Amino acid sequence: MTTSDAAAEGHRRAAHLLTLLAADDGAAVDSLLESITDVRDLVFAGAGLTTVARSESRALPPAQRAQANTRQLRLGEFRDANRANPAGLRIWLRRAAEEILLIRSQRAIAERVEAGDQAWTAARAAAEANGTAAASEAATTT
Repeated sequence: MTTSDAAAEGHRRAAHLLTLLAADDGAAVDSLLESITDVRDLVFAGAGLTTVARSESRALPPAQRAQANTRQLRLGEFRDANRANPAGLRIWLRRAAEEILLIRSQRAIAERVEAGDQAWTAARAAAEANGTAAASEAATTT
């Protein structure tokens, strides 16, 4: 297998792992991870997951993005500590996939909050335009 074939296969395995993990199919996740026996193949699958995690974390708000970057660094350290240990690399793959699911859930929450803020701002602007909003919400009595 050439390097580009190995990379493509790694990305395919990473996508499949994410699908299984999102479906909460633990037995299938375990089966997939156990079927990858070569350290090189484990690393290529992890590279696919890392690519997804880094690209999706860019859409997070700054604080969550910083936290995701820190978690990515820790995952890299874990990978490095297990570079010749297939069992350790399987744990790394699972954690890397779980990280992506966390990023996706944080992104969904951030999008809902942003949509709510936009709706509130639009409602407030409409109320002010109609003259139904108080000129000031500050206390006027002493």
